[in-house]
Amino acid sequence: MAESLQEKQKKAFDVLSADFGYENKMEVPKLKKVVITTGIGSLSDADKIELIRDRMGKITGQKPVATKAKQSIAAFSLREGDVVGYKVTLRGDQMRNFIDKLIHLTLPRTKDFRGISRDTIDEMGNITIAVSEHTAFPETSDEELKNVFGLGITIVTTANDKNAAEGYLEHIGIPFQKKAEVEK
Repeated sequence: MAESLQEKQKKAFDVLSADFGYENKMEVPKLKKVVITTGIGSLSDADKIELIRDRMGKITGQKPVATKAKQSIAAFSLREGDVVGYKVTLRGDQMRNFIDKLIHLTLPRTKDFRGISRDTIDEMGNITIAVSEHTAFPETSDEELKNVFGLGITIVTTANDKNAAEGYLEHIGIPFQKKAEVEK
């Protein structure tokens, strides 16, 4: 049976202390939160917007919050305060369950998946993963393929730099591209 994220977190000090010189268990990176976002684009149809809210709720198990435009942009017919997307922030057990589902079910189901690029890790130790079709998640039915939207998934860690985050995320099971494939 596969190890859970909590079991991997307990073993992280033993595995990563040799590579990164951690002297205390509190120095080892941990997961803080996961933020799932989607934009509604130029949709004005209330049914499609409701579908996006419903699907995000099913995928995350939590009601999404509307994100609003901070300023007006005339070229896009966008006014300050208009809803431009939705987001969900997960912490605790919901976060761990979502990451397990992402690693073991969703990413293998995405079309032409060859691993996540290591360049998606930022300098603060966070990683952002794009899932181009929400239908890769098992909660969504494959029957309704006419309104497909993408999701941005940001995993926030307590890592201090990119290298520590990469080592930690690899330890918890994020499927990165093989280094030989990147160099070609």
